[in-house]
Amino acid sequence: MSSNTPHQPVRDLRFFLTVPHACSYLEGREATTLFLDPQESHGQGVYDALALLGFRRSGRHLYRPHCEGCSACLSVRLPVADFTPSRVQRRVARRNADLRLIERPALFDPEHYALYDRYIRTRHVDGDMYPPSHEQYRTFLTLDEPYSRLMEFRLGERLLAVAAFDRLEHGLSAIYTFFDPAPEWNRRSLGTFAVLCLVEQARRLGLPHVYLGYWIRECRKMAYKENFQPLEILDGRHWRRSIPL
Repeated sequence: MSSNTPHQPVRDLRFFLTVPHACSYLEGREATTLFLDPQESHGQGVYDALALLGFRRSGRHLYRPHCEGCSACLSVRLPVADFTPSRVQRRVARRNADLRLIERPALFDPEHYALYDRYIRTRHVDGDMYPPSHEQYRTFLTLDEPYSRLMEFRLGERLLAVAAFDRLEHGLSAIYTFFDPAPEWNRRSLGTFAVLCLVEQARRLGLPHVYLGYWIRECRKMAYKENFQPLEILDGRHWRRSIPL
């Protein structure tokens, strides 16, 4: 399957637009989101096709920005074969060589939720996910589908991070990563390490890309994605190599 254009027909699917709402990324802007009708099939073929068109998954919902007069949200992915970690990223990998990685289905786990709760309350009190709740966590990060996975990062038995991701036909899609917010773990750069692990997982599986979601030049919280090069950016219906940022 080509990893630049969808083979699964999507023209007959039903979609809905939200009413304009405050943008989560750019202050003072309004956003509109395009959602796949929840009654439509969320099977692997539909998801694979829509991911190539810039759609992301949140819980059972597939969506992408559809804002009038604004195209700041750019879908980006990392071509696995061409990625070489930077010197800083190699240091991050060495610092975390003592961690144990465990892949699991994306089902609710109280230990995961406790870590997520601490992470949101420490790192994202100004975001849409604050305050955290069991229901919010379940609807966002749990899904009983074979393509939806969680990766645990443990130091001995201690859970330090969880990365949610999906396995697509043409790559791995990074959904969300949360980690222990205590200052003593900062040096490990666990968010960066999670992306590096997804790249290695995709390489082992023979998958060509890791999808990193949306990148907005003006959004500080998304700046970390610039550190993974080369990036490919969705330009209409085609993915094109970007100029190094």
